[in-house]
Amino acid sequence: MSLEQYHLISLLRKQSRTRPDEIALEGYDSVESWQHVSWKKFDTITNKLAQWFIQSDINIQDKCAIMAQNAPQWTCADVGILKARAVVVPIYPTNTLEQAEFIINDAEAKILFVDNEEAYQQACELRKLCPSLLRIVVFDATTPLVDIKDAHFDNILIETQSPAVAAVDIELKVRLTGSNLDDLLTLIYTSGTTGDPKGVMLDYRNIASTVKQHDTKLSVSAGDVSLAFLPLSHIFERGWSFYCLCRGVKNVYLTDTSKIKEAMTKVKPQTMCAVPRFLEKVYCAIQDKVSNAPTAKQKLFHWATTVGERQFEVEQGRRKSTLILSVQWKLASKLVLSPLKSLLGGRFRFIPCGGAALDVNIERFFHAIGIPVLCGYGMTETTATVTCNTPEQRTPGSNGQTLPDTEIKIGANNEILVRGDGVMRGYYRRPQETADTFENGWLKTGDAGHIDEKGNLFITDRIKELMKTSNGKYIAPQRVEGKVGCCPYIEQVAVIADAKNYVTALIVPAYETLEVWAKEQGLKYSSHLELLRHSKVIAHFEQRVNDMQQGLANFEKVKKFTLLPDAFSMEAGLITPTLKLKRKMIYHKYANEISAMYQR
Repeated sequence: MSLEQYHLISLLRKQSRTRPDEIALEGYDSVESWQHVSWKKFDTITNKLAQWFIQSDINIQDKCAIMAQNAPQWTCADVGILKARAVVVPIYPTNTLEQAEFIINDAEAKILFVDNEEAYQQACELRKLCPSLLRIVVFDATTPLVDIKDAHFDNILIETQSPAVAAVDIELKVRLTGSNLDDLLTLIYTSGTTGDPKGVMLDYRNIASTVKQHDTKLSVSAGDVSLAFLPLSHIFERGWSFYCLCRGVKNVYLTDTSKIKEAMTKVKPQTMCAVPRFLEKVYCAIQDKVSNAPTAKQKLFHWATTVGERQFEVEQGRRKSTLILSVQWKLASKLVLSPLKSLLGGRFRFIPCGGAALDVNIERFFHAIGIPVLCGYGMTETTATVTCNTPEQRTPGSNGQTLPDTEIKIGANNEILVRGDGVMRGYYRRPQETADTFENGWLKTGDAGHIDEKGNLFITDRIKELMKTSNGKYIAPQRVEGKVGCCPYIEQVAVIADAKNYVTALIVPAYETLEVWAKEQGLKYSSHLELLRHSKVIAHFEQRVNDMQQGLANFEKVKKFTLLPDAFSMEAGLITPTLKLKRKMIYHKYANEISAMYQR
């Protein structure tokens, strides 16, 4: 098939014709009317939305924004905007008013979709600050509207039955017929750890290329289930949702991410996107439970996972099977591994994982229990995936091999360079920054790595975040933070090393776990701060941090740390919506605590 045949809207319309009565979208925690959306209904809803955009004077390539939590309405709004050949601008619902204001003004968005009354109130404030913003649409039908121009999402689907609908329908057909791969599809504003966000321009060619290339690497089937719990505002979840829908997979939306454990058990997905932090938490919870189990059960668990690791190597062709291993594998599966998988739904065929580095021991653990975690590498600027592992070919510690129509090479300072149809058009209205990001047609990623003899990509560090100690040693902070962050008692960690003679860290404890431990120890305290100052707590963390740093060179290890009572939050401006640390802001806020760790 030519790339033109992978046009997103064409693929979605084909699914609607092929399986009209099957469920396309499911809202796990949505209101009843949005819990199940068939393919036929999905097509009808998005057509009506497109007609409404035309009636609302939204022209081809105008910008419309969505600022909401995951829900079936999110994807309906997304595809409705695209059918009208307008451009979708996703905004994280956790963004501050100032961040959302910048994006809407930079994109000149005309319509904004929000999900509830609180978001609508913020949107009304944004309208005062954003001259281009004309109308606000709210998913929640019970939210009172304060402006006659605004609308409830469900009412739009009724209001498009006007006498002018015939003319609008003709215009919609014209737009759909004229749609091409060079149309801009979306502007995704990179959160950025410094400076203002930049609008990444992705077109239909980028998405078409991604769908085509994923077909060669992964196997999903119509009727499979994918659970969407990462933010649709990010290219990872949105791009994966597009791919799944293009292949007839049912997409289940989770609005309240605190229900993820319950949702996995009930939905039983075959696949879902995940970030390392989620897998770290699952791993830590299991390890913590095992450590508190009787000795016999601990031994059984460790035996079973060891057998699972050996079986994984057999399946990957790196080890020969034996009769003894086959018998052990069946027994380990029956007694430990299958029950463990059932706690996570029991049907996972694979879990794409990206966004940061995953500790290789955690990756091996999931492989051992029979849940293929497919680590990959990509950026917003590359429409997510550049390289990935596959169920059949997994090299722990690597980010896998390149997609078939994508090229990578290693440039100066070991920087990873990327070229292909998945690479962005550029940054919106930023010609100089676009030019600076490319080198002879290759996208400069800012990440350093190397490629092994089998073509697997290994990320070594983030070039811009590399820290140099006063002793001349280079520290990759994400590597150290990944190690330390695997501790079940640690929620967040920020390493300090630049121009210092040893490494220190600011640590935010996982208070839910810590408080259980403190109760077991009989500790008395009246606040988080008092708890963190207790000598037993400090000693506990010292032991834990030391244990987690096995495998690090001595100069990389955290020598001192400070426990913080409050988490790094978006509200405080300390992390991005994708949970990346804003190091400059963190170091400024905690300058006194950092200084104290370097006083002799």
